[in-house]
Amino acid sequence: MDFADKSLFLEAMGDVTPLKNGENQQWLKSQKTPVRQPPDLTQIDNFLTTDFLEIVPLNTPLEFKREGVQQGVLNKLRLGKYPQQASLNLLRQPVEQCRQMLFNYIITARQEGFRNILIIHGKGREDKSHPNIVRSFLARWLVEFEDIQAFCCALPHHGGSGACYVALKKSPEAKQETWEQHAKRSR
Repeated sequence: MDFADKSLFLEAMGDVTPLKNGENQQWLKSQKTPVRQPPDLTQIDNFLTTDFLEIVPLNTPLEFKREGVQQGVLNKLRLGKYPQQASLNLLRQPVEQCRQMLFNYIITARQEGFRNILIIHGKGREDKSHPNIVRSFLARWLVEFEDIQAFCCALPHHGGSGACYVALKKSPEAKQETWEQHAKRSR
């Protein structure tokens, strides 16, 4: 980068403040969603298991579709057709902390009514590397949430095999809103 490019960059970044360590979540609020009271996570038991883990080989992409979910939903998810409403970064975190962060994140995302999220877990070069251990636990943990309809590897610009897209069930309010929209169209 030459001097002119560097000064343009510094000028453009003048009012930007860097993220502090530990800020691993990014929430994108929609304009129509009212702000809700956050759930009391101390009252909810973390049911995510940490017992024996079968390592998912690096060449096996993470992918899951709950029974009853149309294949088209997974296809659109895989192609990145759904906008990501929030993201969670699990890079370089201990497994137990990943477990807690994921649990709190999914509960909060459901409370906020989010449907599509991104989870960045990282990728290692060996099957038993830490990022692949986290990835393997993530594959198990996501299935343990009843509210998760599907998940798959992200596109390269979102992290590729080091991240995954997750589709959550519609909230009862969102289902009602969809029903009302379709009812208006059929009149």
